[in-house]
Amino acid sequence: MKLGSVFFAFLLFGFAVTVTAQQKKMKIYISADMEGVVGAVTGDQLGPTGFEYQRFREFMTQEVNAAIEAAFEAGATEILVSDSHGNALNLLIEKLPRNVTVVRGFPRPLMMMQGIDETFDGVIFLGYHSSTTNAQGIRAHTISSARLADVRLNNISMPEGGINAAIAGHFNVPVIMVSGDDAAVKEVSAIVGDIEGAVVKWNYGFHSAKTMTPEAGYALIREKVKKAVARIAQFKPYKLRTPVQLDVRFKSYRPSELLSYLSIVERTDAHSIRFTGKDMIEVSKFIEFIVSYEPGLEP
Repeated sequence: MKLGSVFFAFLLFGFAVTVTAQQKKMKIYISADMEGVVGAVTGDQLGPTGFEYQRFREFMTQEVNAAIEAAFEAGATEILVSDSHGNALNLLIEKLPRNVTVVRGFPRPLMMMQGIDETFDGVIFLGYHSSTTNAQGIRAHTISSARLADVRLNNISMPEGGINAAIAGHFNVPVIMVSGDDAAVKEVSAIVGDIEGAVVKWNYGFHSAKTMTPEAGYALIREKVKKAVARIAQFKPYKLRTPVQLDVRFKSYRPSELLSYLSIVERTDAHSIRFTGKDMIEVSKFIEFIVSYEPGLEP
């Protein structure tokens, strides 16, 4: 072979290696809630005042670690984890791998999906629960169990998983896997499509369930994450028609009354308002505002 041909072949080989390396890059976003964590059934596991909260922070962290480990083994090269429950300060970050980054604290414009953008390849929902309109599911609610009775996007009643999938879809990123109780996995899958689901407990009621043990739950999450990442090319983003119509029904009537004073808000009945955003980013910011704003906020 002539020297020129050898040099040309070398260039082609170098180009092929570069392309292959670029193709192997894979970013995964993990949004972690807590109501759907293995064994969690009441407020005693879900907040700082609960007598089992510290133990369940460990379980939540280990579920996230199981997903991280499986995603990296299946080919992920970068992972961002969003602590998305309560005050968003639940994960024991010192127990997470050094090669991940973490989103903590509320409020934030994209809520449970802060940090998502078009560079990600897939989204994983961990520890999710069903919606406030679902008659089944452990601790079923949508965003605020105290304030909201229904949240609809383009006339579709949504769980948090549906809202978050639509935010990801804005950036053309698909949801690939969800874990939680049976009602949550069924509800999210019905909206998003054929994704991998890890059912770690089965609801008997709002505060009762049959549950796996933690180690069994971690193993199932690993299995489902590996399957999801292995077929990541098959998933499609969940995209809503724009502009996006948001309908929110409050459990009390005064929020709808006061919000109707804003020219961008329509009061549709005594408990409900409608807001139309140009996209899911505007809608997400509006939702975060109505559930987080208080006149006495300091600093």
